[in-house]
Amino acid sequence: MFEINGRKIGPGYPAYIIAEMSANHAGSIERAKEIIRAAKEAGADCIKIQTYTPDTLTIDCDNEYFAITEGLWKGENLYGLYGKAFTPLEWQKELYEEAKRIGIDFFSTPFDNETADFLEEMGMEFYKIASFELVDTDFLAHVAKKGKPMIVSTGMATLEEMREAVEAVFETGNHQLALLKCSSAYPAVSAEMSLSTIRDMQEEFHLPIGLSDHSMGSLGAVAAVCMGACIIEKHFCLSREIENPDAAFSMTPEEFKKMVEEVRAVEAAVGTPTYGVSPSEQNNITFRRSLFVVKDIKAGETFTDDNIRSIRPGYGVKPKYKKDFLTMCADRDIKRGEPLTFDMAQKGNILLLGAGTERMEKVLKRAGKQVSLFTNLLTLDIIKALQPEFVVAAEYKHSLPEDVKEYLGQKLTVISDLDGEERFLRRFL
Repeated sequence: MFEINGRKIGPGYPAYIIAEMSANHAGSIERAKEIIRAAKEAGADCIKIQTYTPDTLTIDCDNEYFAITEGLWKGENLYGLYGKAFTPLEWQKELYEEAKRIGIDFFSTPFDNETADFLEEMGMEFYKIASFELVDTDFLAHVAKKGKPMIVSTGMATLEEMREAVEAVFETGNHQLALLKCSSAYPAVSAEMSLSTIRDMQEEFHLPIGLSDHSMGSLGAVAAVCMGACIIEKHFCLSREIENPDAAFSMTPEEFKKMVEEVRAVEAAVGTPTYGVSPSEQNNITFRRSLFVVKDIKAGETFTDDNIRSIRPGYGVKPKYKKDFLTMCADRDIKRGEPLTFDMAQKGNILLLGAGTERMEKVLKRAGKQVSLFTNLLTLDIIKALQPEFVVAAEYKHSLPEDVKEYLGQKLTVISDLDGEERFLRRFL
């Protein structure tokens, strides 16, 4: 876990949602500012830009090594593509101030030492590293030395390359790091996203793990949050009709807002590990089964399979106590339809706990004692209701609660061997 502008990033906290502007400004600073405002309105926690020029990323060369021959940008060469897509450096301070003015976090992806230093001078609070730069460990170390949080995409990276990247950051003493699962295809293909890798990365690195999502729609982002993603990054545009290199796989404000709503809804649904009755279930707990008297029972009559049953509703004791009741008698007359409770059982019996009490049961009954057997965990409320003469535990599978031991005092005997059993029985022989 680490913090970005006071916001905790990590498991157990709401996903940090980043709107990636990238090239969607299409060469207009006013459109870039409008994108920032629209991202805020759509529910993004942060707006991200990219900081490079064509010359910081590549060289102006037309040979075959620099030609793009497949995919969305087929027919371009690298220098020309980056010339269309970059965000001019002279805009960036103004965009940063616009984000601050409206109250949305702002950060950027530098691509070399020079642009990282430029952002540091501008006052950048944290940094993003693109998948394609993950293998440049010297560059990672340069950014890490600034001591700011870093979010690193891992598209195309092997596990070993990820380890090398993490090590390059950690060796600087900076441990404020998150990794993003990423498919570096534009757009990404759902069948190749392998979102289960998010959990594997969490186990491998013990860092906040998120998703840099280039797929269409919000399904990938929502599924990633179910997998434990702490950060979601999606490309964001005003309209896919505004021509630029990234529009085809970017979300519109309406789509992004819907994604944010779905992410927040699934976070609420996933929640934290919880057991027992939720507030909305409280009214339905009475529809559980419990023990009820199903035939009239006279005082002194034994509880049997015929006169008590496990049925709905849930006002009686839990069905697990039926076996215990079948060794007891009624303390009073009980009408059909009454929920069964322990205070209906006869008082003053000798209560035998555990599996090793068969001989004691026979001896005590021959001595004229009323004996009840009990196999479930004995609680203080049950003891107070039954008011036994003695409680004897032998081969009892439960540990008696301390409050039960204290309440019983000298009435409790714990037998661990045959001699102990003999000593207890002598008082009744």
